[in-house]
Amino acid sequence: MREDEPARAAIWVHGRVQGVGFRWWARARALELGLVGYARNTPDGRVEIVAQGPPDKVRELVRLLEEKPTSQRRPGDVTTCVTSWGPAREGLVDFLEK
Repeated sequence: MREDEPARAAIWVHGRVQGVGFRWWARARALELGLVGYARNTPDGRVEIVAQGPPDKVRELVRLLEEKPTSQRRPGDVTTCVTSWGPAREGLVDFLEK
């Protein structure tokens, strides 16, 4: 991953993260960091977050998602995050809560 090119992270968040305001919280942090993408619930109880932007800002979002204990009043209880990295893709212009 090059620091001078936008990065994309697909983050699968496990734990008690549905029905607690987690997607709203993740969206707010992503917007504060200037990222685009989305957060959505999955049928198996996880939350999928796709975030794109400067690599250091995407890494900061991942750090906030994984942080234990949370310093940002993150709702729910995150047990683990699984992150896949890649180059940014076209078509994302905002950060949505799906």
